[in-house]
Amino acid sequence: MLKADVAVIGAGAAGLSLAHRLNGPGGPAPSVILVDAPPGPLRPAPRTWCYWESGRGRFDAAVRSQWRHLRVRPPAGAAIEGDITPLRYKMIRSDDFEALVAHDLAHSPNVRRLEATVDTVEEAPSGPRVSMTRPDGTSDVIEARWVFDSRPLGSLPAARTTVLQHFHGWFVRTARPVFDRGTAELMDFRTPQPAHGLSFGYVLPTGPREALVEYTEFSPHVLTETGYEAALRHYAADVLALGDLEVLATETGLIPMTDAPLPQRVGASVFRIGAAGGATRPSTGYTFAGLQRQTRAVASALRQGRDPVPPAAHSVRSRTMDAVLLRALDSGRVDGPALFCRLFTRVPAARLLRFLDGRTNLIEDLAVGRHAPVGPMLRTAVELPRLPRRPFP
Repeated sequence: MLKADVAVIGAGAAGLSLAHRLNGPGGPAPSVILVDAPPGPLRPAPRTWCYWESGRGRFDAAVRSQWRHLRVRPPAGAAIEGDITPLRYKMIRSDDFEALVAHDLAHSPNVRRLEATVDTVEEAPSGPRVSMTRPDGTSDVIEARWVFDSRPLGSLPAARTTVLQHFHGWFVRTARPVFDRGTAELMDFRTPQPAHGLSFGYVLPTGPREALVEYTEFSPHVLTETGYEAALRHYAADVLALGDLEVLATETGLIPMTDAPLPQRVGASVFRIGAAGGATRPSTGYTFAGLQRQTRAVASALRQGRDPVPPAAHSVRSRTMDAVLLRALDSGRVDGPALFCRLFTRVPAARLLRFLDGRTNLIEDLAVGRHAPVGPMLRTAVELPRLPRRPFP
């Protein structure tokens, strides 16, 4: 039996971030075992995480590129451009992040990494026990004081509204210089809109001939592989007119945007962190900044000898506004492209990003909210408490 103060299950963004924060200076460091899934279906494919912050950040060494200009394009008409100074929109590739944290943990005296498939997490009189199977088929157990589980949920809790954000992207190199490296295309609504939900293109240029180009939908159902390829091919060729290009790599993702409650505490000493613990902002799908708030608070509590209950990554007010927005979009009362374009036109970009990150006060929230369609949003807010929560199909 292995023993540790802390067991962290899953070596994705949340698990790695917590292990990273528990390593090094900053007070007494607990002993940590980080359990990573063996190569295979339980280990996520390489992916991209984006977030915004001002100045230098903790993970800048892993940042692939960053931008201070954002662009939103309506279905027709002039583009909306904004300077987000003092913020920067930053992109991290998961491989780079994993390499950064692995280097940090390589000679750590208090953090041990191992590969195993976690079978069960159970409470015992002596503390939680993590039962797992090693790649060679042998069984093992970790007995810990605290367990932090970052694995994806097997199924979504019942919700009043759940919308799927799903996307497919290409890392491309074009034959000619076509990208503006200084500007990220955050939402390009010149894509064909689905019958239910909304779609947009997303372009993160890393050079005049290189970029991540994605097709994204907010809708109830994912597309087929052929459907994603066709949508992305149309966006790259017919909308962006990129011309000849080489696809260097691909990524596909699915982010549930839901008003379902996602509790952080699931046992006396067992907690969920990351997307499984509510780090995803329901209205946007952004997760990286939320899980950093969670893991920073957990690490601080552990070092100070306090109960390390992960805080909610987003305030009650933010989650309430998100629930109203999700319902308004899902019911068709609000035109998604028109709403987002209106907000980016009338609200300074840096303030809008702070609003989307839950870092604005009540007065600022009201100032942003007055640019939304008031009637449909109020009607949705009134009906929301009466709606039943149902399992997602």
